[in-house]
Amino acid sequence: MVNNFLDPIKAEYAPLAGKKIILGSQSPRRKTLLEGLGISPEVRINDMDESIPTDLPAHQAPEYLAKKKAIAFLPLLKEGELLITADTVVIVDDQVINKPVDLADAKVMLRRLSGRQHQVVSGVCISSLSQTHSFSETTSVFFRPLSEEQIAYYVEHYKPLDKAGAYGIQEWIGLVAIEKIEGDFYNVMGLPVGRLVEEMKKIS
Repeated sequence: MVNNFLDPIKAEYAPLAGKKIILGSQSPRRKTLLEGLGISPEVRINDMDESIPTDLPAHQAPEYLAKKKAIAFLPLLKEGELLITADTVVIVDDQVINKPVDLADAKVMLRRLSGRQHQVVSGVCISSLSQTHSFSETTSVFFRPLSEEQIAYYVEHYKPLDKAGAYGIQEWIGLVAIEKIEGDFYNVMGLPVGRLVEEMKKIS
């Protein structure tokens, strides 16, 4: 099951037929989302420096990092392989909020998001041996006010240390905290799969 999502639209996606999809991410959510398309990606991990230039605007950071990750993987890429790398951040007041360092930090982040709007930005890079194409997707998320009890319950039971902004929209917190979103729901999970499918057409 390499590219089953192409079955109903084979002519449109003919250049991708037979490609081996490589996911350059250890995120289980990104892997699950790709599997939902009928893709069984091979997951590859490559530790790298994820620092960004200090003068880089916050909304450009995810795409910058997605491309930086791709560069680290390219020397290992083979003919017939298509690499997907991605990075997702939460942005509040034009400041990037990454993953919490511990549970106390996670609570601080959720207090900051409580009762407010924030943006979730994912940067994605799609690469073959001959081409590299990147894009970013932004979703606005509106949180209801959260009580200290709700914040403590979520952090202590779900331990969201691997999630930007210290929350997963698909978890309990999404059911109680999300008032509305504007944009791609799956982007908040870490991968804008609808946009990804369209952008994959541009890589051969």
